[in-house]
Amino acid sequence: MRRYRVTDGKDFTLAKWDPADIAGFEGGKADGRARLAELTAHLDDLQERFYADGRHKLLVVLQGTDTSGKGGAIRKAFEGLDPAGVQVASFKAPTEAELAHDFLWRVHPHVPANGQIAIFDRSHYEDVLIVRVRDLVPQARWKARYTHIRNFEKMLADEGTIILKFFLHISRDEQAERLRARLADPTKNWKFRTGDLEERERWDDYQDAYEEMVRRTAAKHAPWIVVPANRKWYRDLVICQTLIDVLEGLDLRYPEPAEDLSGIVIE
Repeated sequence: MRRYRVTDGKDFTLAKWDPADIAGFEGGKADGRARLAELTAHLDDLQERFYADGRHKLLVVLQGTDTSGKGGAIRKAFEGLDPAGVQVASFKAPTEAELAHDFLWRVHPHVPANGQIAIFDRSHYEDVLIVRVRDLVPQARWKARYTHIRNFEKMLADEGTIILKFFLHISRDEQAERLRARLADPTKNWKFRTGDLEERERWDDYQDAYEEMVRRTAAKHAPWIVVPANRKWYRDLVICQTLIDVLEGLDLRYPEPAEDLSGIVIE
């Protein structure tokens, strides 16, 4: 999965990244789903140890255009994890109270504590994405936010937070297919908003914003993983394997009991 990791965004351009890539799984969806089932079971075990160990904290950021599958990735890649050790924060349009504060004010309370995995469905990056594309604040203000974000993430990393940022990369044609599917399926109509079409008209502007997001904020302590997300099963597989690779490198272990348990008999 290292091929998808960006730690230095200096020359980053989305044109070099194939959203339909399925490297290593040319057998297709069936093989990928079988492997994903193995990975989610293993991730479940690692997360239990991560929670019990209590020495680490992990922040997972999910960003991507409409229909890229942020919610689906949370349901599939994190399936079976113990909710006691996992929290999901969804950052929608800010409230009046949030707008009255700095843009990181609503984010900081949701970063993970020791033993916790925090998953951000959208994040502080909305303030250099939709804010930029929709011209919601002056350019000088949102441009300064890249520095604030880098400093914020560096502070979290210095305090022991592991940061993984996933950009779910889909093609414009794939987005069209997913929007059509929402219209065609009555059980998915609720997901469709006419505003989605307005955002789609700004596709190129969003792609420029995503490129600069990665270029300006990718770092060794806070890498971006550019996930080929045209195929949902491969999206989930990349996310799951990346998490496993990181957790396996932490030497996770169960803590010793607080007292001597030898000789205890329960009748």
